[in-house]
Amino acid sequence: MAQHSVSTNEVMGRVQHPFSGTVKGSVYKSKQKSHRRRWNIRPSEMSINTLNPIRAIVDGMKLTPNPEKAMIALSIGDPTVFGNLPTDEKVSQALKDAIDSHKYNGYAPSVGYQKSRDVVANFYSCPEAPLEAEDVVLTSGCSQAIDLAITVLCNPGDNILIPCPGFSLYKTLAVSLGIQVKLYNLLPEKSWEIDLQHMESLIDDRTTCLIINNPSNPCGSVYSKEHLKNVLSVASKNCIPILADEIYGDMVFPGCKYQSMASLSSDVPILACGGLAKRWLVPGWRMGWILIHDRNQIFGKEIHQGLVKLSQRILGACTIVQGAIESILNDTPQEFYYRTISFLKSNSEICFSELSTVPGLTPVLPAGAMYLMVGIEMEHFPEFQNDVQFTERLVTEQSVFCLPATAFEYPNYFRIVVTVPEEMMVEACARIREFCQRHYRPCSQDSNELDQ
Repeated sequence: MAQHSVSTNEVMGRVQHPFSGTVKGSVYKSKQKSHRRRWNIRPSEMSINTLNPIRAIVDGMKLTPNPEKAMIALSIGDPTVFGNLPTDEKVSQALKDAIDSHKYNGYAPSVGYQKSRDVVANFYSCPEAPLEAEDVVLTSGCSQAIDLAITVLCNPGDNILIPCPGFSLYKTLAVSLGIQVKLYNLLPEKSWEIDLQHMESLIDDRTTCLIINNPSNPCGSVYSKEHLKNVLSVASKNCIPILADEIYGDMVFPGCKYQSMASLSSDVPILACGGLAKRWLVPGWRMGWILIHDRNQIFGKEIHQGLVKLSQRILGACTIVQGAIESILNDTPQEFYYRTISFLKSNSEICFSELSTVPGLTPVLPAGAMYLMVGIEMEHFPEFQNDVQFTERLVTEQSVFCLPATAFEYPNYFRIVVTVPEEMMVEACARIREFCQRHYRPCSQDSNELDQ
């Protein structure tokens, strides 16, 4: 039986490699590689398009404090900076016990340990929005939760709606991914409620996500149940899923009630992002989560699986904190939460009361979180062109640093963080008053009214 024989070398010379096309042999001779004559290494488009507005603005400011006055930084959204707001001893002990157990030194599943996810699900589950472990993805802080949520819902060329003023990370993440950002207005005269008509006018066929931040950074606002229902109505009418940034959930002052978006939704699917950072005062522990509220199976398996795949890019949340999370969530005493909220409320009231009587400033009373926004009547401060120059000079003369709200795309305001010790808050307000009194100029119309 005659057959054409082929040598092993011939076969090897023609075998197709699954990735590069061929291996060995003469096929490569017909396609010579070009040799680079010099180095030409360029940063990626993603890195070029990644910009943190806060860093861009602060790094460009000339911040030279007055050497005769101690610096008071009201700009940093980290409650641990001054050491006056430690986490509860139960929280610290839970971490120590997790370390001493030697059970959490290895890799965990990318979405987190099953037991830890079950604990988070049980903690946040309610009859209106039930959760199981499969609905929880543990992440490296709330920031990674937001990153995964945006990435799983949006493609380059899509657009998302974000609040203005709003947390700058939303835009940083979206733009780096080629996603367009549309800013919907918040209304300071209505305690920063959403301008629903404006928000809805921004929706088009490429809108894939609506971000709601409640309680708010930078505003300190807390939305009513009625207002959240109105937001859900807009999302439902236009079939837009919601990314609910609820990292400050339950950090609301007495007299207000926090309501999660998911507990009010009958049909709008929601990815709720949260974490330990703020309520438990441990932002450096990097423990966050996504709670998948899949109303009517609209997300379906694809979004669940997409989040799992994206979580595999890095091995997510710290395993030691995962080992401690059951005790952290279940054993932290209510007194700890109450003390934190009482302190934040007291400092907010001091700040609002003091600055309300300062000519040219209009503070907006917060209802939760850790922030207070202050409007600057720029027409009364003709020396300064904008909020950046105003806050820059405030550092130079008074050694008080407040973050200009241009960082939140909301010019002529500045944000105050109310986590500083009370005596520092009082001193900072006194310095801001002195600064404004020095630079305030009445408008010509005001002068005419005084003459009459």
